[in-house]
Amino acid sequence: MQLQPNPANHCFGCGGANSRGMKLLFEQDDAAQRIRGTFKLGSEYQGGAGFVHGGIVATLLDEVMAKVNRFQGDHAVTAMLNVEYLKPVPVGGEIVVEGWEVEREGRSRVREAEIRNTSGAVLARGKARFVEVDRARLQSDIAAARQAAEKLTAGKS
Repeated sequence: MQLQPNPANHCFGCGGANSRGMKLLFEQDDAAQRIRGTFKLGSEYQGGAGFVHGGIVATLLDEVMAKVNRFQGDHAVTAMLNVEYLKPVPVGGEIVVEGWEVEREGRSRVREAEIRNTSGAVLARGKARFVEVDRARLQSDIAAARQAAEKLTAGKS
């Protein structure tokens, strides 16, 4: 199943409402319990000459691991992200990004992901711990943060 960018979501990686975002498109493989995406990243994502910026590499790994939430209907957020940069990811080269779950305990979910080139060589590897959160509490916290920010902004006018 294709996971299209949500047109109401402002997420930099996968949202469709962010005009400056990546609008990443993934595939959900229910049989293998894996999320995959195939991408060619342009020079706007470049770090060193001809290579994708390390922060963008981390974004790709984080996004694919976050999408693994879909298999269990979790609402989990990244608590820790570790990235191994094994080989440079070339700008304009086709890459495959794949993520899966390796452990679940309580509210904690451990996920792994890889970025490979078309020959199958692993260019980067990620491991992350996600923590399941209560949606209602999260929305309440977000609303409180927005109100506090609005008060600060109003006070500066």
